[in-house]
Amino acid sequence: MELLSKSKFAARKGWSKPYVSKLAKQERLVLTPDGRVDVAATEALLKETADPSKTGVSDRHQRDRVEKGVTAHVTPDAAVSDPTPPPVPASYDFQKSRAQREFFLAQLAESEARKSSGELVERKAVENAAYASGRLLRDLLLGLPKQISPGLAAINDPWDLERELTGHLRRVLDDASRLSVADLEQALQPSN
Repeated sequence: MELLSKSKFAARKGWSKPYVSKLAKQERLVLTPDGRVDVAATEALLKETADPSKTGVSDRHQRDRVEKGVTAHVTPDAAVSDPTPPPVPASYDFQKSRAQREFFLAQLAESEARKSSGELVERKAVENAAYASGRLLRDLLLGLPKQISPGLAAINDPWDLERELTGHLRRVLDDASRLSVADLEQALQPSN
């Protein structure tokens, strides 16, 4: 006959102490006069008085115990686990790893703060905006000869030709500058 205290019986079964006390109040525990639990008689009584409609619940609780690793402690022949933690490799330094983790978390937080204040932008957005601006400038400059060649062909004075050509180039470059700034601002706006 195996006798255990209520708390040790609860630990062996993987139950909480209040649940074992509830079983005692329901007179579903076989107790000795000194208040100890007769394990074999109690388990027999529990099987006898168990509600058959609750088997699904008990099965679910048992699966949960297995998932939590309690099963090793629930079986009567379970080995007593060693309370000392497993050995740590000699090359492992917890404080160093923790400091490194905190350092990188701080860098990440700083990057996010700088990004939200507009000091830092996404590299891909800048590359896309720069590519679009360069392509726009190229297209505007390559389209300029078609637009101005008939007017320039009629000018004989080199000074007038230079002034006219400079005016057209300045207009195209100013247009490209305005469009590039607008495109860049649009590309760098955080998408919501």
